[in-house]
Amino acid sequence: MDHTMIESLNAIKKHINGDNSEVRIDHVIVDDAPEFDADDIKQIRARIPATQRVMAHMLSVSPRTVESWEAGRSKPNGSSRRLLQLIQSDPEIAKKIETM
Repeated sequence: MDHTMIESLNAIKKHINGDNSEVRIDHVIVDDAPEFDADDIKQIRARIPATQRVMAHMLSVSPRTVESWEAGRSKPNGSSRRLLQLIQSDPEIAKKIETM
């Protein structure tokens, strides 16, 4: 077994037994992704810029789904909202996603 793995397992064992000297614990609170309405999604897509089909590919949804969001018939789910949030905050992310 790898030396680093053994060290990690020993640190976990110590932590379980109450010795936190070798363990770093971080508590992170992640807010829910924001809600996006039809106009928000249209604005994000226009800013990239991208067609509905290209945006659908970026978000791993169907073009019909993006069309439905933009028509206000449905709303993005959690993972799509998080990706939309990232693209909204930094449109360059869309280019990175598109080339994946």
